[in-house]
Order: sequence, then structure tokens, then C-alpha cells
Amino acid sequence: MSEQETRALLEQHRQSIDNIDAALIHMLAERFRQTQAVGELKARSGLPAADPAREARQIERLRQLASSARLDPDFAEKFLAFIIREVIRHHDSIAGRSPR
Repeated sequence: MSEQETRALLEQHRQSIDNIDAALIHMLAERFRQTQAVGELKARSGLPAADPAREARQIERLRQLASSARLDPDFAEKFLAFIIREVIRHHDSIAGRSPR
């Protein structure tokens, strides 16, 4: 493969990555809009910000999805754990509690 062909192929891959990154950002934004609504509902109802049982179910579900998608389940769990921490922090803030 010539250098020019390599550069063209590299650019195609990078464009695809850029498109996927944009889709991820839009999906995360929508996810956080939904979790914002959940946080507001929990605050109005006096429910705690964290739901450890749901979090455990979600982690297991995401690990299974990652495995079936041939993605490292440990990576998926770490990614979800980060998101969950942010959601709980937002829920605490909505409820007027000090974030953890």
C-alpha cells in the first residue's frame, strides 16, 4: 500500500471515529437528561440519590452486553461506574445534599 493510500485509509478511519464520538456525546447527553428527571423525581419523593440494587443490576447487564459485543466487560464496568458516580452526584445536588 502506498503512503497516499495509507493516509487516505487512515483519514477514513479517523472520520468514522469522529462520527462515533459525536454519537456517544449525543447519547450521553440524552442519558443525563433522563437521569436529571429521575433525580428530580427522587428529590420530590424523598428517595435517596443512590440505588445500589439497581446499580448492581445495571453493571451486570452492561457486562453481559459488553461480552456479547466483544468489548472488555471490565472496561464497560469502569465506564458505567464513572457515569453512575456522576449521576449520584447530580442527584445529591438536585436534592440539596452535599455531593459525595
